[in-house]
Amino acid sequence: MNTKKNPIKRMLGIRGMGSALTGFAALILIYIAFGLQDPNVFSGDNIQNLLRSMSKYLLVGIGQSYLLITGNIDLSLGSAVGMSAMISATLMSSGVSVGVALLITLLACLCVGLINGFLVGKFKLPPFIATLGTMFACRGVAYMVNGNRNTNAIASGIGKEAADAFQNFFYYGKTLGVYNSFWIAMAIFVLFFFILSKTRTGRHIYAVGSNPDAAQLSGVSVFATTTKTYLVSAFCAYVTGLILCAQSGMGNMEAGNTYEMYGVAAGVIGGVSPLGGTGLLLGTLAGAAVWQTLENGLNMIGAPVGIQRIVIGIIVVFAVLLDIVVRQNSGAKIGAKKKEEKKHSAQNSTKTV
Repeated sequence: MNTKKNPIKRMLGIRGMGSALTGFAALILIYIAFGLQDPNVFSGDNIQNLLRSMSKYLLVGIGQSYLLITGNIDLSLGSAVGMSAMISATLMSSGVSVGVALLITLLACLCVGLINGFLVGKFKLPPFIATLGTMFACRGVAYMVNGNRNTNAIASGIGKEAADAFQNFFYYGKTLGVYNSFWIAMAIFVLFFFILSKTRTGRHIYAVGSNPDAAQLSGVSVFATTTKTYLVSAFCAYVTGLILCAQSGMGNMEAGNTYEMYGVAAGVIGGVSPLGGTGLLLGTLAGAAVWQTLENGLNMIGAPVGIQRIVIGIIVVFAVLLDIVVRQNSGAKIGAKKKEEKKHSAQNSTKTV
């Protein structure tokens, strides 16, 4: 008798895979629906722009998904994006070389991740409160770093050639016919997908999200795991900030505003549970694509911005409600199975006596 499972069944049996595949199915249907309304949706230029715009949502979605799986959240992510854009642009517009500017910006963003990790993982502050505080702090740094004003063009400090190289690498340039920002986002996605699905750190992240007390008793450091996830969020904010800086060629104090919510939406739409312990980055990829396709398609057919936000808001709420219903049904089935096992055990004991 062959005991090996069918590969397709084994894949579908992965927790969260169903939600991820549902997200991709929804993406295809939404894209086709908008394409039937306006054939320009299918154009090569539109697809290129869609992929480039999606990269920012995917990056912040990765950061928030890591945290959502542990049962946490990062409200400071969007402000860290703005801080990254402003610090890097301020340094470059002041004549600091690109490499040094990027290194200083990276260290600043990782400091935010460490602070969030200590506040939530070590001092047990509720993540909502801890990251609300760092959200205001990061936005304050974004305002102050250039004296409460947007920066000059980065080309004014590092020169046109260096500025063009920076902007082409992070936003305007193409590789194999696709914008570099998409390839950057996909490279980071592959890295963090591997970490989450194939390493011990990934298993610890799921364990902490499922039951932090049980994880601690099993030898998992909740503090270290929580800090790692906040560092992932900070790194994703850092790269997103550089993309925004490259896009505009300068620093904007309001860059990254509400991006923390975009990240949550990308994860939740793709089946990452805000209750912790469940979700795949594959779903986050689908969620980011759904979000950007909705935004792009509604723009193409001329829908008002208000309608766009309402539609996306409804989808996010529906996704969370669906997750709760699925969890409740799973819990009920598990409870019924345990009761049945206890019943059979009691009957067997009676027969033995």
